[in-house]
Amino acid sequence: MDCFYAAVEIRDNPSLADKPVAVGGTAEDRSVLCTCNYVARKYKIRSAMATAYAKRLCPDLIVLPVNMNKYQEVAKIIHGIFLEFTPLVEPLSLDEAYLDVTDSPHCQGSATLIAKAIRQRIWDTVQLTASAGVSSNKLIAKIASGWKKPNGLFVIRPEEIDGFIKNLPVSELFGVGKVTAEKLHGLGFKSCADLQNVSLLELQNYFGDKAGIRLYEQCRGIDERAVEPNRVRKSLSVERTSVQDIIVEETGLTVLHELYDSLLIRLKKHAADRHIKNQYIKFKSTDYKVTTLERSCHEVNLDLYEQLLADMSERSNLKKLRLMGIGVHFTDRH
Repeated sequence: MDCFYAAVEIRDNPSLADKPVAVGGTAEDRSVLCTCNYVARKYKIRSAMATAYAKRLCPDLIVLPVNMNKYQEVAKIIHGIFLEFTPLVEPLSLDEAYLDVTDSPHCQGSATLIAKAIRQRIWDTVQLTASAGVSSNKLIAKIASGWKKPNGLFVIRPEEIDGFIKNLPVSELFGVGKVTAEKLHGLGFKSCADLQNVSLLELQNYFGDKAGIRLYEQCRGIDERAVEPNRVRKSLSVERTSVQDIIVEETGLTVLHELYDSLLIRLKKHAADRHIKNQYIKFKSTDYKVTTLERSCHEVNLDLYEQLLADMSERSNLKKLRLMGIGVHFTDRH
């Protein structure tokens, strides 16, 4: 979907259509934006940006509160539309999903026509625009889906993948964030064509075994992952961004205990039957640096979180925090 939360709000209040609009927390409580419309993006505003900073970039930015219940209701309708065309739907979030339409009987079996039909059904049903990427694997389809936003459709046929991927910047690949992109650029790798000139062994030496293999395959447009309709949750977490700095020695334990209570509620609701392999704590310092620390365990343990808090604070020498979060990772093994 195109700037989903903001689009829903603008749909429900058309007077906002030509104004810079974002959805998120207020500047006063040090929150961040969930999303923003394309008018706001002209001011270089983006999702996950601090609301206060966004307001400095665009003083006229209209920031609306998150109405998750409304977005979930709309998303439920949209995912229902997906299922009209194929049972093989793998949700990525409320507003995004992979669809495998290989054996779909609709639209003469054409993935391009199916994508057009789905986008039209979404518009007719909820009056929102969606962008689609069509290709022969998840990697290329995902990249293509963002190529002609908003309200776009981009098709990359199998015979076109090689030419397309060679010109693709390495920063567009999955798992390549700011740090990895800087390292790639520092090594002289700007495009996927540059990466294709490097052996798998060299990439593994630079980036480790798993990341090296992933880069080696992705820069060639290779992605063997299947669409998984029943994809299993791998982790669950809760976090808090504080209005005032969290002083670790003064209020750190209080915040931790409140987060722990919230985590227990979420685990009971969403993952009561899952097996835990570790628990972790996450800090964001006042200079926005994120640090995490984890320990193996088989069930959540408040004492262990308290130890992680103490270890993290001592190891990182962190006294003040913008954000604290805790969570668990799951395993399928008993």
